Amino acid sequence: MIDDKLSVPDSQLGARNISGGHSMNNILHAGIRWLACLVCVVSAQAVAEIQTFSGQQAFEISRKQTCGTLDDGVTRYGVFGGRAYSRVPGEKDRHLFNVLGVNTRQCGTVTDPERGAGFRSVSREVMLYLDSETNQVLDRWENPWSGETVEVVHVANDPVNMREPRFALDDSGQPRTTALRRYGEMLFSSSEVPLFYDNPLGGDYQQYVGGTYHAMEIFNSSYHADELLGEVSLSRSYVAWTRVAQWLPWMQMGSRPGIMVINATGTSVFDRGVIPDPLMSVLEDRYPSYFEPPPVDDARPNETSWTVFRKFIDASTTE
Repeated sequence: MIDDKLSVPDSQLGARNISGGHSMNNILHAGIRWLACLVCVVSAQAVAEIQTFSGQQAFEISRKQTCGTLDDGVTRYGVFGGRAYSRVPGEKDRHLFNVLGVNTRQCGTVTDPERGAGFRSVSREVMLYLDSETNQVLDRWENPWSGETVEVVHVANDPVNMREPRFALDDSGQPRTTALRRYGEMLFSSSEVPLFYDNPLGGDYQQYVGGTYHAMEIFNSSYHADELLGEVSLSRSYVAWTRVAQWLPWMQMGSRPGIMVINATGTSVFDRGVIPDPLMSVLEDRYPSYFEPPPVDDARPNETSWTVFRKFIDASTTE
């Protein structure tokens, strides 16, 4: 999923279930409660007050949005859950499966001789695909168009790091600015991330024959104003995340027309105990390293669903 600010692409978690984690339904229901709360806030203040910040204050806001704190080396867990749909010309949208994931990150201070102190965020993330009815982990999935059963390749991207450090001064040496919408005691930020780049599964001639990866990630994040503007750390932040994208490669859809829409909500905290089952169990069993973020000086190239799937295919063909 996910944008620098996603202390998640993109709910308040409910009571624990009998297995010791939070249920997927609680995450989705909490997202509904979050939206209901938003309606109450908007009703009380129908027109947003646009507040603009600059310089050091804008920098500190940006760091807390991304890291949850101004302190170095503190692990932040962004947990999110939602649903994935198909959209194919001439047919009804299908609820294909649910998603449940976590982004595990930390931040560290960096310095630049011209721009002064800044910060860098490093993270790794897992997103599981779940049965649309039972919320059980899907390791095999029946493609409703082809009728074939395919192996599911869950998101396990390591790393997902900030590409460049962020400073109080922008690239031109001017003070950084940021604008937030205020409704009552809550501050909101929105960002759209259009993606258009060579698909790692394609060849060297994509500009001639097509195949370029084309998607958009949409993030709407909210924060308690008193914490974002006055505290060192945020107790909790919230995100709504939407992805509009091409078919996932493991679905084996080939050139079939259509797109996918994923809609999710999430929350970020410092306590990994909010990670719900079945995600907690899968992390413990398959991805134990994902409970901790990478080191702040991690220099590895970022992974995406497409680069990970390419490695999966390459490994499968050599076995």
